[in-house]
Amino acid sequence: MRSFLYIPGNRRKMLDKTASLPADAFILDLEDSVPAAEKAEARVLVREYSGKIGDGRAWIRVNSLESGFFADDLAATLGAAGLAGYFVPKIDTVAQVAEIDRRLGDLERERGIATSTTKIILTAESARAVLFCHAIVTASPRILSIVFGGARDADLMNDLACSWSSDGPELMHARQHMLLGARAAGIEYPLDGAFTDIRDRDGFARDTVLSRRIGYRGRMLIHPDQIEPASRLYGRSAAEIDYYTRVVAAFEAAVARGQASTTVDGRMIDEAMAIAARKVLAEIRHVGP
Repeated sequence: MRSFLYIPGNRRKMLDKTASLPADAFILDLEDSVPAAEKAEARVLVREYSGKIGDGRAWIRVNSLESGFFADDLAATLGAAGLAGYFVPKIDTVAQVAEIDRRLGDLERERGIATSTTKIILTAESARAVLFCHAIVTASPRILSIVFGGARDADLMNDLACSWSSDGPELMHARQHMLLGARAAGIEYPLDGAFTDIRDRDGFARDTVLSRRIGYRGRMLIHPDQIEPASRLYGRSAAEIDYYTRVVAAFEAAVARGQASTTVDGRMIDEAMAIAARKVLAEIRHVGP
């Protein structure tokens, strides 16, 4: 999934719009976008809309483990129809992951849900979370991915005490380090964070192209206008699909001739390049171009 759109869990009108939006997935939010006084009502709404969205596209962002709301969020929503899993914010340590895993396991057993089937996606929003990303994402088999929380003026930036830019050095090391840790842990689809200036469409496009070049495979969105460019820019172009298709065909023909390498468009192709090409084509078959 390339486009994850945040929807405030207390806004029924916005939740109603999910039926007409082409996002790959929706994050029904119980955290930052919902005031404390409205969290109980929001839990009821996100449980209702999780079932309406369905097709594995409904995720719920719960409040952090230390917020005082986490237990109630899980109790009100675990087992909801259509729920793909949870986004869990502000994860800094392996111990936090173990505690979340334990609480989910207890609720799964109480409700007759197969143990460890509830999936989670974490958000790295501190220097510690980025630095120890590999250890954190390997701490539970529930973890499907992790989000780089690099939004402008958000928690990670403030923790690093750095300035912000899309392509400058301020956050680039952290953005790449987290991806390295996630990939080393076997995370197939690491996720980038939100680009918060919804009026800067060109900036969003440039940042998403950069994100894709770094190795991210999708990102968090905060406005419907960001859905189409995210889905397109994280995908593969027709030229890429054509090239990698020809790479596989040329290499297989070379092997049939008893050769271990060949060339395509003037580039040397051996087994390593053929493996990479097959991986790209398999990704396209799985999630589309």
